[in-house]
Amino acid sequence: MPIPTFPEANHPIIKSLFHYNDQELLTLYQRYPDAGQYFIALFCRYSPMVYTLIQHAAKSPVQADYLFALIWRHVFHELVGVDLRAFSEGGGTFQGWLLAVTASGINEAALPPVEEIHYNLKAASPPFWCYLDRGLNQLPAATRLMVLMAQTFHWSETRISAYLQAEGEDVPPEQVKAHLRQGYRLLEDNLPDDIREIYLSGHSRQEPVRSEINSDSLENSLKELEFL
Repeated sequence: MPIPTFPEANHPIIKSLFHYNDQELLTLYQRYPDAGQYFIALFCRYSPMVYTLIQHAAKSPVQADYLFALIWRHVFHELVGVDLRAFSEGGGTFQGWLLAVTASGINEAALPPVEEIHYNLKAASPPFWCYLDRGLNQLPAATRLMVLMAQTFHWSETRISAYLQAEGEDVPPEQVKAHLRQGYRLLEDNLPDDIREIYLSGHSRQEPVRSEINSDSLENSLKELEFL
């Protein structure tokens, strides 16, 4: 299996961070949780190492891609609370910690069959998946459910309405459509500015970074991801 490459590594925002060492990027990641660029820079630096380890353990490319994304999602959440002094004062390194996390993920992962995996590495790299997932979790519960049914399960407004009615919620199809429109708007608002720029927009940072609601980029990414 070839080692995948990621276009975001060539984005000017990410290229401008390459001179930072791991400790500096980790510190910035924790200090500025509403900026995605520092996590992306770490991902681009170490994704070849992580994927190399995974490809020898996975039975298929689809499972390898999915496990790769799961491990980076775990890293994404764990780094928020990691005591960075362990990497500067305790003799440890981020690379060593990441190797341990990867090995643990490989040994403990219970991967579903290939036909049950909906994640597409080419549609959305792990950092984008992480921030989309975080953005979805920030949506109101009812709106999040409708977005997931529409995008992950590809249900129509009519089918979503029927499901909700069976659950005791009277939401006509036209209201489902309005909820979805609002959900896409809120989801895009929940994404950090630099994430929208890197993954959804061709604009420079000085220009507006909001893409159109229900943009092809955002919808296509949602359709290719598995959030449940």
